[in-house]
Amino acid sequence: MAGQRVQRVAAPLRAQVLEVLRQDILAAEFEPGERLVEARLCARYEVSRTVIREVLRQLESEGLVTTVPNRGPVVTELTAFDAKALFEVRGALEGLAGALFAERATAEQREQLGKVVRRFARTYRKADLAERLAMKDEFYDVLIAGAVNPVIESTLRGIHARVQMLRGLSLQADGRAPETVRELEAIHDAAAVRGDADAAREACERHVRNAAATALRELAARQREDQDTDAG
Repeated sequence: MAGQRVQRVAAPLRAQVLEVLRQDILAAEFEPGERLVEARLCARYEVSRTVIREVLRQLESEGLVTTVPNRGPVVTELTAFDAKALFEVRGALEGLAGALFAERATAEQREQLGKVVRRFARTYRKADLAERLAMKDEFYDVLIAGAVNPVIESTLRGIHARVQMLRGLSLQADGRAPETVRELEAIHDAAAVRGDADAAREACERHVRNAAATALRELAARQREDQDTDAG
C-alpha cells in the first residue's frame, strides 16, 4: 500500500504527517477497524515512531482513531447507532449556528459564505473527495465564525471530526453532490442574504437530515459488502 510521500517543507513534519494520514483514512486507504501498526506507518511516511505516535494521539482526539485493548490503535469504526446519534446532535447544533449566523454575521462573513457556496457549485463535478471535504470545511468555518458562539464552535468541530468518514460516504454517493449544492445555497440565501434566523435553522437542519440519510444508507451498504466478502 503506497502512501503519499511527506514533503519536508516549512510546515512542521508532524503537521504534514497528520494531514496526510488524516486524508488517507478519509479516502479509505485504511479500512474501518484496521490496525494502524507503527512500524508500517513509519515506513509508509518515512518518519520516526515519535512522530507517528504524536499523530495517532491527535487523530484519536479527533475520533478518527480508537485505541483498542490488546490491539492498539485502529481506524475508528462507527456503528449505525453511533452515526445516528452524531447526526442528531450535529443537526441541532448546525441549526442553531445557522440561526445565530443570520443574526450576528458581519457583511464580510456573509459575502465569504456566498463565495464558498458559489465555488462549490462551480467545481464539485471535477473536484475529488479531499477537495469537496475541504470546501465543506471552509463553509463551516465561515458559518461557525459568524455564529459568534465559542461553545457551539468547540462542540461542533469535535462532532465534525468524528463524522468526517461519514461525510466522505455522503459526498461520494451518486446524486448527493448536486443536492448538497442546493442545500448550501438555501442556507446561504436564508442566513446570509435574507438574515432569516428561522429559515436558516430549518435549512441547516434539512441539510444534515439529508446527509445523514445518505451516509447511513451508504454505511449499511458497505457493511453488507463486508459481510458478503467474509461469507465468501
